[in-house]
Amino acid sequence: MDQLPEIRTEVPGPRSRALAERLARVECPEVTCLTQPLIFWEHASGSNVTDVDENRYVDLLAGFGVACLGYAHPELVQVTAAQAATLPHAMSDVYPARLKLELLEALTRVLPAELGSVILSSSGSDAVESALKTALIVTGRPGVVAFEGAYHGLGLGALDVTQREHFRAPFEARLPNATRFVPYGDADAVRAATRRDPIGAILVEPIQGRGGIRVPPSGFLRELREIANESGALLVADEIYTGLGRTGWWLACEAEGVVPDLITLGKGLGGGFPISACVGRSEIMQKWGPSSGEAIHTSTHLGNPLGCALALKVLEVLARDRLLERARHLGERVLERLEKEVRPCPGVRDVRGRGLLLGIELDEPARAARIVREALCSGWILLAEGPDARVLSLTPPLTISEGLLDRAIDHLVELLST
Repeated sequence: MDQLPEIRTEVPGPRSRALAERLARVECPEVTCLTQPLIFWEHASGSNVTDVDENRYVDLLAGFGVACLGYAHPELVQVTAAQAATLPHAMSDVYPARLKLELLEALTRVLPAELGSVILSSSGSDAVESALKTALIVTGRPGVVAFEGAYHGLGLGALDVTQREHFRAPFEARLPNATRFVPYGDADAVRAATRRDPIGAILVEPIQGRGGIRVPPSGFLRELREIANESGALLVADEIYTGLGRTGWWLACEAEGVVPDLITLGKGLGGGFPISACVGRSEIMQKWGPSSGEAIHTSTHLGNPLGCALALKVLEVLARDRLLERARHLGERVLERLEKEVRPCPGVRDVRGRGLLLGIELDEPARAARIVREALCSGWILLAEGPDARVLSLTPPLTISEGLLDRAIDHLVELLST
């Protein structure tokens, strides 16, 4: 059962501070930021996380959207133990586990009927790599249209379609620079790019997550579908953040009645275990051709039985407990509260989102950073998104109790009113 925060020490507490000092000695310094309040998690349940100092928090991020069913969901715990005791690994592109097949079949059942063929992998970035390779094989064109503010992962292929200079600049010499970035929501700019360059894929986040919870104009995805049809490019929807119920649909694209040629899934798919998927139209995936016995796009942990078992259970619980509908209706109610109570607060520029993917844009990054810090010290875990980190993101578990989410909004109103 979800609980309110309970803070017993200063934040970060003495144990977290001691662990931060140890971490600084053994981890590459670029990975974990040690100049902001750093808490070390110890255990979690539902929407709650407890740190090593026994401070209890409410995670309003679901761990980057991963804990879509909350932490330590009892059915996921049971599946993990049972699968680890029977078959924790398989050689899935040589001798696969039965569970790999069952997951592929389950994915094609819940997704639009046109999307019937799957490549599994471990991370969202891996799934994007699968989509980019597929587009090149199918069209023979290396060019990609992506969008300003886009975030698709940090592998070198995915990094080439990620627009943030912060991530790109150190590795520019390794990037093919095959991507044309255009303003998000501007279909005319996409059409112009496809006429100017040999474009094999139009890659879009139906709602930009790390870009600042940016929602495109109504009809934008339908226009992209038309442009892809006209130009012969593949329409690729990165649904790693937006998919699997986060916006109230299996795919955010479904809200506009759009079926892409390829979609990518990740984050919540494994409920905490790293697993991802690129799912495409069967006729498109057939262009890869049959395996000769040495797959040209694979990985050691492709179709890992633990990940497949957990993903199957996630899909089952999402459907059985009607969590998509819950996210849609709860999100509408929360957005209404944000409009009424948060938008009038000083320094708030906008509130937006869909389902349980919501954002509050502030006028200054420093103000957003202060709110994140003060919220953490009160037991509420938030992050600031967007290129200059001025958008407070709310992506809680789809199972979060309504009462707890209401208390979170109450606290945000308090923080934003000062």
